[in-house]
Amino acid sequence: MPPEADAGALLHAEGVRCRIDGADLLRGASLTVRAGELVGLIGPNGAGKSTLLRVVSGLWPLSGGTVTLLGRPLSEYAPRQVAQIVAQVPQITALDFPFTVRQVVLMGRSPHLGRFTLESARDRQIAERAMRRTGTLDLAERLIGTLSGGERQRVLIARALTQEPRLLLLDEPTANLDLRHQLSILALVRALVDEGDLGAVAAVHDLELAARACDRLVLLHEGAVLAAGSPAEVLTSDRLRAAYGVDACPFTDPVTGHLRIAVASG
Repeated sequence: MPPEADAGALLHAEGVRCRIDGADLLRGASLTVRAGELVGLIGPNGAGKSTLLRVVSGLWPLSGGTVTLLGRPLSEYAPRQVAQIVAQVPQITALDFPFTVRQVVLMGRSPHLGRFTLESARDRQIAERAMRRTGTLDLAERLIGTLSGGERQRVLIARALTQEPRLLLLDEPTANLDLRHQLSILALVRALVDEGDLGAVAAVHDLELAARACDRLVLLHEGAVLAAGSPAEVLTSDRLRAAYGVDACPFTDPVTGHLRIAVASG
């Protein structure tokens, strides 16, 4: 992709490498995300999906390549500045303390507050708007530990939105959820992105869900990008065999119009 094509990108990572404890976790991966776009990271376990999310957000070290955020090198940002632009919804979040949903969502304001500064009326308004957007306002006074998996995931997205980010990074947002909640969470992220100001990257295991929700897919295999493009371009029989080691036939469902994947038994 030529440089001029990346003008206005929220995030552009080029040739990213990550080497930790002698292991090459990423080997020249690239990723671009623009406002109004949902990009899906797919690939087998250990392919580098979570690692790429951690590296482009500055949580893990960059061993090679470049990462730019809003046109500036990631290295020029302080961690607090990154947190004002990039919000993360991690795969596993320990929330065992007796916090209410409102308190958890308000934690998203911390990048915008001083060390000992209390939340203002404006901060509370931002949190309430995020809860309203995610359908969690009616849960505001519930303890986080009493929620179902789908409800908790919506609360974590509300917390991320309370940061007022430009870019949302989601690591397996549908993990351990039933099908209804998987569809609901991805539909929520899709709706948030469609508002136009926000871009999102989601690591997703379910290929059919990823194809349904995402504008583009990036297929990772052994720390490198095997393919990137539209779901139909990426999810081909040859690429699925190369990445997952299975014989599969993608096809368009004649009833729903969505991409489906038939996997050969044995």
